[in-house]
Amino acid sequence: MPPRFPTARLLLTRQLPLPHRLLPPPPLPFSAPRALRLPPAPQPLPRGARRCRCRRPPLLRGMASAAASPGSQAAAAEAPAAPRRFALEELPWDHSFVRELPGDPRSDTLPREVLHSCYSKVSPSAKVDGPKLVAWSDAVADLLNLDHKEFERPDFPQFFSGATPLVGSLPYAQCYGGHQFGVWAGQLGDGRAITLGEVVNSRGERWELQLKGAGKTPYSRFADGLAVLRSSIREFLCSEAMHGLGIPTTRALCLVETGKSVVRDMFYDGNAKEEPGAIVCRVAPSFIRFGSYQIHASRGKEDLEIVRRLADYTIRHHYLHLENMKKSEGLSFDAAIGDSPAIDLTSNKYAAWAVEVAERTAYLIARWQGVGFTHGVLNTDNMSVLGLTIDYGPFGFLDAFDPSYTPNTTDLPGKRYCFANQPDVGLWNIAQFTGPLSSAELISQDEANYVMERYGTKFMDEYQSIMTRKLGLTKYNKQLISKLLNNLAVDKVDYTNFFRLLSNIKADPGIPENELLVPLKAALLDIGKERKEAWISWVRTYIEELVESGIPDEERKAAMNSVNPKYILRNYLCQSAIDAAEQGDYEEVRRLLKVMQHPYDEQPGMEKYARLPPAWAYRPGVCMLSCSS
Repeated sequence: MPPRFPTARLLLTRQLPLPHRLLPPPPLPFSAPRALRLPPAPQPLPRGARRCRCRRPPLLRGMASAAASPGSQAAAAEAPAAPRRFALEELPWDHSFVRELPGDPRSDTLPREVLHSCYSKVSPSAKVDGPKLVAWSDAVADLLNLDHKEFERPDFPQFFSGATPLVGSLPYAQCYGGHQFGVWAGQLGDGRAITLGEVVNSRGERWELQLKGAGKTPYSRFADGLAVLRSSIREFLCSEAMHGLGIPTTRALCLVETGKSVVRDMFYDGNAKEEPGAIVCRVAPSFIRFGSYQIHASRGKEDLEIVRRLADYTIRHHYLHLENMKKSEGLSFDAAIGDSPAIDLTSNKYAAWAVEVAERTAYLIARWQGVGFTHGVLNTDNMSVLGLTIDYGPFGFLDAFDPSYTPNTTDLPGKRYCFANQPDVGLWNIAQFTGPLSSAELISQDEANYVMERYGTKFMDEYQSIMTRKLGLTKYNKQLISKLLNNLAVDKVDYTNFFRLLSNIKADPGIPENELLVPLKAALLDIGKERKEAWISWVRTYIEELVESGIPDEERKAAMNSVNPKYILRNYLCQSAIDAAEQGDYEEVRRLLKVMQHPYDEQPGMEKYARLPPAWAYRPGVCMLSCSS
């Protein structure tokens, strides 16, 4: 079931920290979050780096796929007919973004400030030479009602490298700005991503298709607008892996190698080299970001009307339930916080919308924390207004549990975007999102404050729920979870494997002391006597909680395995697939895709994909990457 967002209580105070208040990397011992703070003060960019209850419809129904159970023949006979499958030339395009929002009157790709516009029309221009289809997702094709046989077409790579225009498409690049590492960067925009348009499927869902690495746009600045195979493989695989984990994300239809080389300096150290070029086709209901509103608000009163138009567009197409909300339908948000007046969101759709954006963002980041995912570049231009994981760059999943882990070499000086700081960064980014809405007088300051408070409430509720389910408990135990996270950090325990093994603990207080840690042996490696005693003490307390819950062991094990994945997209797995693909062998990419589409299943024969990283996985370029692509 897709998430819903009623909140039970407000855990944040109204007095928010100043925007650039220093937050040092989390010290050990590490405990579960109690309240949200704002992230570290911004670091200079490295040179060259560029209670209410409410009734709401399910969030992004198309983003969560549900497997249908086989029914009786009678039920099958009554089922609606399967939707028609389209060839590429038959895709039902729509172009609402271009049709309803102001555009750039120029169509050239000369780098420049694009004023008073939400987009610039521009065509893909990446050079290709015998492009090849590296990988594809049948599941994403289903979202578009695209016939799977289309992947077999000899000319398919021509279409999705941009070399041949798709019939009915209307390409453009979006204009947006953003804060990068906490510093306002001005206009950014789609510098190497070109949207082809929107396809409306048989369920009325709107899906935007975008080619990443398709060539220059007016927003490319001094870059070439291209992408390389290694980063494209990572984005393609992680888009689908996150969906497999049940985490809101943009999707990926296909990945094409262009046959041409691209020059990249991976570490910005003067050692540029040629790499294979590639283009990934990303798919999402929309790629609108926080920065899409920021850029227009930053340009003064003249462009504040664009903020309103873009907000209206987003609500009309992606939050329609708020456009049509009525008090009589039970959509009530009255709330009083501290000494503040009650906030009635039913009288202001923009405030209700901002609250839902905040709650979706909080839900998303709580889910990241649950599986140990670190985004690495949580700039405001990388924050989806739909609450999706967007822009996969130097991401990383936790191996050894380290709250201060960042996978981004550019982030090393201050670790602004490290794993433990992500919830706080989310709050800071929400504050930047509400700023343009306040400037355009769409929401009041009280409403803006309430939006941030609701972010904190939703995050704490969701995080506590996730951690409770990960331990197979029926109620949240703050002390037990804080002690566990501390133990994991002290002993650098593999986050994913530990929680998967934890389901093997039996709710039996009579287990001899020398057998208590046996189910966790594969995760608790090389611990001394003192640490062994600490773990035994924790397991005893944990067993007491299991006994109190009264859930049968097998039932609890099944429930825990449904939220604790066996397989995550570890960086070394990506690198192995990249190494093979750069030699022309794409099978490992495709095999890894299949494994990551079902991360909670045992998958006999695929156990090697759950192994700990080998020694070579800790070298730069594997465990840590830069923003370069």
